[in-house]
Amino acid sequence: MSETPSRQKPEPGKMENRTLTSNLGIYAYAAGAIFLGLLGLATGDFATTWQRVGPNVPFREPLAYFTAFIELAAGLALLWRRTARAGALTLTVVYSVFALVWVPKILEGLSGYDPTGNFFEEFSLVAAGAVLFARFSPASSPISRRESLFARISGLSAISFGIVHIVDMPGLLTWIPSWIPPSQMFWAYATTIGFFLAAAAILTGIMAPLASRLLTAEIVGFEILVWIPKLIAGPHDHFTWAGNAICVAIAGAVWAVSDSICRTGKRTATHTEPVTEISSPA
Repeated sequence: MSETPSRQKPEPGKMENRTLTSNLGIYAYAAGAIFLGLLGLATGDFATTWQRVGPNVPFREPLAYFTAFIELAAGLALLWRRTARAGALTLTVVYSVFALVWVPKILEGLSGYDPTGNFFEEFSLVAAGAVLFARFSPASSPISRRESLFARISGLSAISFGIVHIVDMPGLLTWIPSWIPPSQMFWAYATTIGFFLAAAAILTGIMAPLASRLLTAEIVGFEILVWIPKLIAGPHDHFTWAGNAICVAIAGAVWAVSDSICRTGKRTATHTEPVTEISSPA
């Protein structure tokens, strides 16, 4: 006589227990939003130049404070299960607005690739927010089943990151610390190639878990080796604070997407394993 399988299969899209090790991406993504929110409340300004809100926008300063409050509240909401879904949706909407404000500049076509690069930096935040919103949605909902799709399209941002490195290669070399062996040129090419390889892996699903982890490490490395030293050297520069906040936000976004990709990969592997049946006495 055969009974139920020894391993119970998890439901697709079901939210796992919020343990620290399996949810670091959520906390990192929340930290980016909290950082942006605190920066806005402290300065009464946006994270320029990434959050493109011109000086002639009516009620710009109150709008900056309002946006910062929303970012802070939504980031904190991600830290609690009951409010995490609302926090993810809120950040997806906010970051979508900041992505869309770059579209007119892109259509002008007079500023080279910079507006497009800024758009995809914001888009990486949007994609991660959508991934988390899908993750926290009911398992049977249509949006929950789109989590893998949202994670996959985030790979488009990695393509843009690589293009930015190529277009801005002379300037990029000056940002790479000269003390890191073997040379600044080596790391400029290595990180550029890394972006394109990660994009290909995430978009195709081939070795996507490994690629997403390495992409996360690359972005975190930029924060540690580039942006933090610049902040130490110029602690009163708003651009540097904004750059750190955006880099932390993007690192958190990539990390959250990576967690989703790795979790989906493990779930798929579990579902494809042969199920062992247990025989019980008649």
